[in-house]
Amino acid sequence: MFKLSEIKELVKLIDQTSVSELEIENEGTRLFIRKPGKTESVVVTHAPAPTYVQAAPQAVPAVDAAAPAAAVSAPAAPAAAPSDAGLHTIKSPMVGTFYKASAPGSAPYVSIGDKVSEKTVVCIVEAMKLMNPIEAEIRGEIVDILVEDGQLVEYNQALFRVKPE
Repeated sequence: MFKLSEIKELVKLIDQTSVSELEIENEGTRLFIRKPGKTESVVVTHAPAPTYVQAAPQAVPAVDAAAPAAAVSAPAAPAAAPSDAGLHTIKSPMVGTFYKASAPGSAPYVSIGDKVSEKTVVCIVEAMKLMNPIEAEIRGEIVDILVEDGQLVEYNQALFRVKPE
C-alpha cells in the first residue's frame, strides 16, 4: 500500500524530471502518475498483480478536459462474489488509518475464522491522533479482512465481512 506522503513525493519527483508517466504496482496496489503539460494526474487502484515499475518518455496521450487535474482515489474494494450474499460488512465510521492490533508486534484483534459478538473490538481507526476502537456490530464469524494494517481508510469503506450466526 502506498502512503500519501510517498505519493506526494513521487508527484514532486515526476514534476522535476522529463518522465511524463510512471506506473508502479506493489502487493496488488497500482499507482499511475501522468504529467500532461503542467498538471499531474494520480490514480491508485487495488488489484492483484505482480510488482513492477514502468516509466514512459515524453509521449503523452490526450487527456479528457472534463477530468480533474489531480485525482487520488482509494483502493477499490473487491467486487462481492455471489457466495458473499448474506454476509454483513463492517464499515469504517470515519476517515483514518486502520490498525489490526493495539500496538506494532501485538496480536491482531481478530483473524479470519474468529467468532465475534456485537461488542468485540475488531480493529482501531486512528483519526486526528485519537485511537477509535471499532466493534463488530453483529454476532458471527470473520470471513474476510478487506484492508491492510496501516492503510488509510475512507468513511464508510468496507473493513471486514462477517458471516452472521
